[in-house]
Amino acid sequence: MSKPKVTYFDVNGGRAEPIRLAFFIGGIEFEDDRFPYADFAEVKKRTPLGQVPTLEMDGQIITQSNAITSYVGKLAGLYPNDDFQALLCEEIMCSIEDVTTRIVGTFGLDGEALKTAREKLLNDYLIPHLKWLESKLSGNDYFIESRLTVADLKVMAHLGWMQSGMLEHIPNTAIAQHTPALNTYFSKLRQHPKITEYYQNH
Repeated sequence: MSKPKVTYFDVNGGRAEPIRLAFFIGGIEFEDDRFPYADFAEVKKRTPLGQVPTLEMDGQIITQSNAITSYVGKLAGLYPNDDFQALLCEEIMCSIEDVTTRIVGTFGLDGEALKTAREKLLNDYLIPHLKWLESKLSGNDYFIESRLTVADLKVMAHLGWMQSGMLEHIPNTAIAQHTPALNTYFSKLRQHPKITEYYQNH
């Protein structure tokens, strides 16, 4: 197998973050191909569907972030072996992808239109989704099998984005305010030794 290559924007976060983390935690060498937003128009010409992240290996370019995340999770030992637990893992990851798509759908808006769209998204979907995630966590340290999986990595990247302050009109205090247990989970997860090590180097 050739050395895998992950291509994504030069940011810590986003759809490639769980993939990068899974490779790192699994001790699997990979090429972290990062590019500035200004280069996206050119980069997407080389992708199957005009989007990133992509995973390039053995002469093939694979798209779709959840598919890549699940695959790398299996390589890294961060994916459930049990079929039902795998279903629960995919449920969490797909829900995060749904949320991400809804947020991205507000990009390009500005002014009052952005404020109205983001506030509606927060109240009608983001807060209910956070509460659903908290219920799925059920007081545990991890979502699946009482151990770290790619579901946690996907959730962590999303919660980090919400707390970053980068999303105008979505308060970075929403998680702590509405789902304190989920907020505690996020804080503990960021203290995982391998995750701490990753961010010390990135």
